[in-house]
Amino acid sequence: MKEIDLRKLLATCSVVSAALALTIYASIGSAGENVSPVYGVGLPEGYRDWRVITVAHEAGQNNDIRAVIGNDIAYEAFRAGALPFPDGAIIVRLAYEFKSSPRNDAVFPAPQSFVAGNPTNVQISVKDSKKYADTGGWGYGQFENGIANPSVPLTTSCFACHQKLDRSNDFVFSHYSP
Repeated sequence: MKEIDLRKLLATCSVVSAALALTIYASIGSAGENVSPVYGVGLPEGYRDWRVITVAHEAGQNNDIRAVIGNDIAYEAFRAGALPFPDGAIIVRLAYEFKSSPRNDAVFPAPQSFVAGNPTNVQISVKDSKKYADTGGWGYGQFENGIANPSVPLTTSCFACHQKLDRSNDFVFSHYSP
């Protein structure tokens, strides 16, 4: 009788272990996959369909146009001014090269720009106050052409820059633009 109970216990443990492994896999992505170093952040499924939070022009060296979008949790938190952001909030920044449009420039009295292709890079910020406690509750990833940048120094520099902000903004640069 004890042998049968032991088999049931082992079978149950196997099922629980498999479920746990799938949960971990789903939260950080697949093995050998497209996730950022340090934080294990991947490109969220369906993120290109998320709502716009704000837009920006980064002058200087990057000279890009940025669209900041968020999942429903982030979007609602931005709209409500709810800080700190709740766990599960994901903010995505799409950066596009700032290029002049000769066609548009011929019509308007000042140079006009347009988005000329895919984003130059995509940056992801994921809020999980327990998992990323050492970085203000945020995990980061950067992707070029859909591929996670494998640079550990680059990835760790994300929080180094964000922590220069006042903590009252929960280490987030963007603000909601109605």
